[in-house]
Amino acid sequence: MADELIVNGTQHALPEDPRVTLLDFLRHDLGLTGTKKGCDHGQCGACTVIVNGMRINSCLSLAVMHEGHDVTTIEGLGIPDAPSPLQQAFLDHDGFQCGYCTPGQICSATAMLDEIANHWPSDASETLEGPYEPSGEEIRERMSGNLCRCGAYANIIAAISEVAAQTAAAPAETVA
Repeated sequence: MADELIVNGTQHALPEDPRVTLLDFLRHDLGLTGTKKGCDHGQCGACTVIVNGMRINSCLSLAVMHEGHDVTTIEGLGIPDAPSPLQQAFLDHDGFQCGYCTPGQICSATAMLDEIANHWPSDASETLEGPYEPSGEEIRERMSGNLCRCGAYANIIAAISEVAAQTAAAPAETVA
């Protein structure tokens, strides 16, 4: 697996140029255009992907840094005929307007729900011990790195809250 990474379950050779960001590698080399280039400075979250279970800003990371890593993009979370629970909740709650930030929002929320399930605290958590209730305040704090220029935040929080409630009622192995 030298000089390769796994993207959405498929192995890919790393780019020859070590200066290529993970974002540009995904979009230009692999044609996975769901991940968006927003600010290119790690401030908006439009480029959020999941690497080895953790959400990152792919515009701030070089592709070669992820040799052997497992990368999940919005394309790896669901498809139109079988959307992930969060993708469906975003549709049901109208958690988008222009849709530009939506892939990053959904990737970030997917990893965030795993963080809550794994008892990772946030600045809004009342204790460091967990478990944590996915309250509106908790979700807003954890999603603060993902901006929506259209202002669909109330609907985004509603979508995430719905899936968080479903996740809390589900067995641990089915967590987003």
